[in-house]
Amino acid sequence: MVKSMTGFGRSEYTDEKRSIIVEIKSVNHRYSDISVRMPRRYSFAEDKIKNAVKETLRRGKVDISILVENIAESDVNVKLNTMIARQYYDNLKELAGEFGLDNNITLQFLATLPDVMKSMPDVEDEEEMTKALLAATDGALAKIDEMRTAEGAKLAEDLIMRGETIRMLAKKIEQRSPLVTKAYEEKLRERITELVGKNVAVPEDRILLEAAIFADKSSITEELVRLDSHTMQLKNILSNSNQPDGKKLDFLVQEMNREANTIGSKANDIEITNLMLEMKAEIEKIREQVQNIE
Repeated sequence: MVKSMTGFGRSEYTDEKRSIIVEIKSVNHRYSDISVRMPRRYSFAEDKIKNAVKETLRRGKVDISILVENIAESDVNVKLNTMIARQYYDNLKELAGEFGLDNNITLQFLATLPDVMKSMPDVEDEEEMTKALLAATDGALAKIDEMRTAEGAKLAEDLIMRGETIRMLAKKIEQRSPLVTKAYEEKLRERITELVGKNVAVPEDRILLEAAIFADKSSITEELVRLDSHTMQLKNILSNSNQPDGKKLDFLVQEMNREANTIGSKANDIEITNLMLEMKAEIEKIREQVQNIE
């Protein structure tokens, strides 16, 4: 199944201790590029989160944002630093004596001084927290995967239609190609008549030989056969894909473009040239779309 590399998913996980919100967004990229933004205290789970994402999103630039809100009092401890409090107290007493001030240091004032009392996160149960983070991540992954799959189905439908358009144009070129040699033969006869006049007999075999040489040089049969094979492969991959095939499709489009260019260079016919330009326009649209396929 073809998948787009563009998508967004959001999930929220809540238990008796915390609420976790995970948002995942992805855009097209040549490789897999995953970045995670979350509180530093949970960095122990980052690799497992990335591995979980890689199993579902195999290619693309993926940004993961994780917000954790602790809702249980047990997740926070208040720590008292008596050493710092004593230093404050001793220095304030010394300051009062130096300037002859009243020594009215209160407990309330001392407790408000920097670093005397600090709220500290409780020690995490890493295994439990990792499970919670992965549960939230899995929910967001399911939603972004659903969006990428739906977008991929639309892309596949459009690309198959464009592939059929290319085959139709190739068939028209194939039907037109033999007429080009005939037209060349006729023009050759007319040109020789203009140069030597009607009274001079020109060997028929010579004209046929020149026409045959022209036909051989301008033959596009091989290119048309390969182009038809490429469009059939395109349809087959888009219809039966069960793995990331974006890079394979990108290479296939390059080959289609190469065949179209060769046909154009051999054309020697305005009608074939016009058909080839239509074909190249369709191939370019396919190339642009393929850049967003996983």
